[in-house]
Amino acid sequence: MSITSAKMETASSDEELPFRIAPHNIEAEQALLGAILVNNAVQDRISSFLEPAHFYDPLHAKIYETIGRLIYMGKQATPVTVRSFFENEESINDDLTVPQYLGRLAANATSIINAEAYGRTILEAAIRRNLIGIGEDMVNGAYQADLELPPEKQIEEAEQRLYEIAESNKYGKGFIPFSDALIDAINMASNAYERDGGLSGLATGLKDLDQRMGGLQPSDLIILAGRPAMGKTALATNIAFHIANAHKSETSEDGTVTTVDGGIVGFFSLEMSSEQLATRIISEQAEITSEKIRRGMINRDEFEKLYQVSQRLDKIPLYIDESGGITVAQLAARARRLKRRNGLDLIVIDYLQLLSGSSRKSSENRVQELTEITTNLKALAKELEVPIIALSQLSRQVENRDDKRPQLADLRESGSIEQDADVVMFVYRDEYYIERKKPSESKHEEMMAWQAEMESAMGLAELIVGKQRHGPTGTVQVKFEGHVTRFSDLAKEDHLPERYD
Repeated sequence: MSITSAKMETASSDEELPFRIAPHNIEAEQALLGAILVNNAVQDRISSFLEPAHFYDPLHAKIYETIGRLIYMGKQATPVTVRSFFENEESINDDLTVPQYLGRLAANATSIINAEAYGRTILEAAIRRNLIGIGEDMVNGAYQADLELPPEKQIEEAEQRLYEIAESNKYGKGFIPFSDALIDAINMASNAYERDGGLSGLATGLKDLDQRMGGLQPSDLIILAGRPAMGKTALATNIAFHIANAHKSETSEDGTVTTVDGGIVGFFSLEMSSEQLATRIISEQAEITSEKIRRGMINRDEFEKLYQVSQRLDKIPLYIDESGGITVAQLAARARRLKRRNGLDLIVIDYLQLLSGSSRKSSENRVQELTEITTNLKALAKELEVPIIALSQLSRQVENRDDKRPQLADLRESGSIEQDADVVMFVYRDEYYIERKKPSESKHEEMMAWQAEMESAMGLAELIVGKQRHGPTGTVQVKFEGHVTRFSDLAKEDHLPERYD
């Protein structure tokens, strides 16, 4: 077949395609407008989710907008009061002006009982039209070879627009009565009372830290910072595993699945592979060093223990994304997708400085880029209503001080991290710095003093809460077992059983 004949065949097949009209329901629009003109109380039922842009007919959209403005000003919206806004409007046809059309809408209004159903019908048609628009933009964009808009960027934008449509029914709650807010507050307090430890947020598994923070709160951006080798990733992994392992959910009568305890965790491991992360968790749970696991230096009993632990961990809702070098927009798109498909209660990012900004202008300045990243992460936490733990490296200036405990000032070179974060927490282990000061074996007295200092700091770590919007700051001491990369509660004297000499 020649190219010309192929083109002719394609053209003829295109001509045979039926003309398709965008989804709409004119009758529902007319019925709803008529119902509002008869009884303005109908507007209260549908104004929270229906906007003028959702109407297919431009005239209907204008009528709905005018009605809304009149009611907002405390006036009655009737065919008589609305008609003055349409006196100069072009007639619908030779026999029907717009003022006459308003009267006909009110006269033919059947019932206000189904007004909300009419509104939902109009909204659903508008959503379908939006989906068609996104599809057309995707096709047109894919045909254009634009260097400024590579395929990855097109995918991100399409996902963002689809997510906005999917979540569109959640916007515009508007004002709620204080009584409803009180109910929400009491329910939160009730849930905290019924939970072990009395927490309103997700339990980290570290009791002293949970008591200070009340758990990880929804919509919070939590920065977990520290110098290398302090154990940031180990702590984040411990918290993520504890929350995923404690996950319990229940299904309501309408089929909605709600998390009762623990949560579904999305872990963005930008530095380590998923296999390395899994090895850490298995090492912690089986109490076998990760080095022995990696090198195969385990006996039969230890292998059996590893197998049993892996069987137990197989079902936990912990999802790992090991993609390196992704942008904050790509991370947000993947988090939204995970929430829609599997649910999501916590996001962990290891670590912040490995993310990149989405705009070219911000990438030219690292401080501006980090500002964009933290701002977008805070917005994502609010959008998805989940806490986000983002790990962050600290600058070398910490090493120049005698007291090497991190401070909020150490974050100032990193853009708006401190400003955007709801909680800033530092991990500090004195043992790491003491170990590096080990004197020569020939200096006996110095060695004795060093050993005493080392023994007092061995296996201890400090979690320093430097900022917290919802509660007090301060330091929590915990136990750190380096061989299995595990943080745990510190056994205090009053927690131990009585000792008998």
